[in-house]
Amino acid sequence: MQFSVYQQSHIGGRKLNQDRMGYLYTREALLLVLADGMGGHLRGEVAATIALQSIAARFKAQATPYVRKPERFLEEALQQAHDDILRYTREHAMPDSPRTTIVACLVQHNSAVWAHCGDSRLYWLRRGQVLGRTRDHSHIEYLIAKGQADASERATHPDRNKLYNCLGASTPPKVELTRGASLESGDILLLCSDGLWSVLPDTEIAHRLSAHGVVQAVPEMVAMATAIAGSRGDNTTALAIQWQGAGTPALAADPGVVSTQMLPEGEVTSRIDSPAAAPGPDDPFDEDDIEKAIAEIRDAIEKSSQILK
Repeated sequence: MQFSVYQQSHIGGRKLNQDRMGYLYTREALLLVLADGMGGHLRGEVAATIALQSIAARFKAQATPYVRKPERFLEEALQQAHDDILRYTREHAMPDSPRTTIVACLVQHNSAVWAHCGDSRLYWLRRGQVLGRTRDHSHIEYLIAKGQADASERATHPDRNKLYNCLGASTPPKVELTRGASLESGDILLLCSDGLWSVLPDTEIAHRLSAHGVVQAVPEMVAMATAIAGSRGDNTTALAIQWQGAGTPALAADPGVVSTQMLPEGEVTSRIDSPAAAPGPDDPFDEDDIEKAIAEIRDAIEKSSQILK
């Protein structure tokens, strides 16, 4: 496989960055994940961090070197992440569970499959055109689908931020899957939080990515969205790849292109970003508490995966 990749996050006007993102790849599979911790609930950044680590651990266990059943993998990975968040809640006697939106994409054999819960989005673009986009699990999208609101109200409707699906809630998440997008060289996959898409229209996102490529466009879009939103802006996060192909490639002249052909069969390369922020005086847990819990979750998942084998 060959692809260009870039990811960036900005805290915006908030005191804490609750967005998390990352990607992992083997010789034949690539996983992209982005989570947006929900600020209306206690410790949304904990839920987002646990979700990424849980999904990453499952990928490391099952991508050997590719995932045998991509749709089933994504559905079970998001359900497992939800369960891990609830377990963390119980073990720390939290009054309410932390929650997060999530979007994840698995690319292998020139095909992409993605899944999401909430309003973290995925865009699939080709030559400046949006071929596919996730549907937000929000009240405004529900109203639009029912013909009770117009699409032009997405940015202004009072219910635009009301979500009915996420990880960590008392009711199980409903994982929405999109199956089998056949990729061509030059296609772009963008995962982003609402801090980006709620500020920049789809046309601007498509134009930037098409005109400049992911390495230049991602930081441009994050900076633009942050500047427009100003001091009241949300966390803004984006992760994008430009697909080059899955066949045996020629040596890439561009140093920004990742080529996986030389990876050993059992090796997984990963980059999971957790934006640092100092715990405030009201935070019941510090970073050591969170990291310890994550390590316990990762060990449990890896052990269960070994049993399944």
